[in-house]
Amino acid sequence: MAFTYNLSHFCSAGRQTFSPMQSARQVPHLSIVIPALNEAERLPASIKSLCSYLSQQQYAWEIIVVSNGSTDETEQVVKHLEAAHSHVHLVVLKDRGKGRAVRAGVERARGDLIFQCDADLSVPVACLEDFLRLTHDADVVVGSREAPGARRYREPWHRHLMGRVFNRLVQALAVPGIEDTQCGFKAYRREAAHSLFERQTLTGWGFDVELLYLARKHALRIRELGIPWYFDANTRVRPGIDTVSMVWELILIRIRDARGVYDLPRVPAEDALGR
Repeated sequence: MAFTYNLSHFCSAGRQTFSPMQSARQVPHLSIVIPALNEAERLPASIKSLCSYLSQQQYAWEIIVVSNGSTDETEQVVKHLEAAHSHVHLVVLKDRGKGRAVRAGVERARGDLIFQCDADLSVPVACLEDFLRLTHDADVVVGSREAPGARRYREPWHRHLMGRVFNRLVQALAVPGIEDTQCGFKAYRREAAHSLFERQTLTGWGFDVELLYLARKHALRIRELGIPWYFDANTRVRPGIDTVSMVWELILIRIRDARGVYDLPRVPAEDALGR
């Protein structure tokens, strides 16, 4: 059955209600990047919630939805949003891969701060301000379901167990001390985001770990933020198949680092001396 939607349900504020400082012609302070694989059903409510909240803030913003290989009506839904709201933009990719989608969104983003957000909006939108506040003294803010203050709701015990086992592998092989690398909610200062995503090589689920590995390697400031998180059974992660893939990607990260793939380019001596 074809998915149906009503534009009046997308955003509670029409274009005419935005303040002059939120004009689309203005460079946004915040860019929200949403990777979307077959998200026609969940996107409308999430975009409505984001638009309603952001329209009340005193900074300019944009929402970038990246459809990566969607076969449902995701792209049609977002195109209607683009036509109705100048703050919403669609990027279409032919190939799948969450890492590929987020990178494409970051490349398109114009904001001083970039917020990576899952389409299911499983974290209350009001938590956005906590992420932005922590960017005052951090380059990367990682939403964490394990950090102090975090709360999980409706998550089956076996999914939680799988996540903790995988995190132990992540900490052993890549980023010790970070309790939750896979939460889809992260904030970046613009300079940090561009530096990290330019060096990203993984396009699948393991890209989060690779970015944090790079951040650690190049001495960027990382903060974990405990969040309330609501489990959605309609997750795109496939237990078993994706877990094996992510473990292999952890090994790839160490191999590529050993080969110098993540090293910063060397500056010739004369350039370093300003000659």
